Amino acid sequence: MPLNPDLAGRIFPPTSYLVGREKIREFARAVRSTHPIHLDPEAARAAGFPDVVAPTTFTTVVQSPSVTQLLETPGTGLELHRVVHGSEKVEHRRPIVAGDDLTATLTITEVTERAGNHILSTICEIRDDTDDLVAVVTSTLLHRGDDA
Repeated sequence: MPLNPDLAGRIFPPTSYLVGREKIREFARAVRSTHPIHLDPEAARAAGFPDVVAPTTFTTVVQSPSVTQLLETPGTGLELHRVVHGSEKVEHRRPIVAGDDLTATLTITEVTERAGNHILSTICEIRDDTDDLVAVVTSTLLHRGDDA
């Protein structure tokens, strides 16, 4: 089943994520980051942050509920066993820190076909509780065709 080309331009409802100190610590350990600002509130404060700072790729955790919305939406044509993560670019406007109350909004920017495969391009804006932009995550998903 091909991807629904009408997905292009679709904006999914914002999802919420309250960033916890222990979640940052767990993520830092999982990605083998030992920098003190990710683990120790005092080290983070000494570096000028209000609390522990999330590693750069923590945006994956914040945007995950938005991606789940896409994957669980009927009529998209997405079959999870055919999806391969193509690329991802994260542009931070400021670090994510414990205590941030964030929302993530996923937009499908383009659906294209190449060699029997479909490519889904997305952008996810992550904003704080004052609506300031914290990060922008640009991704592509490859949806393998029947013969791929």
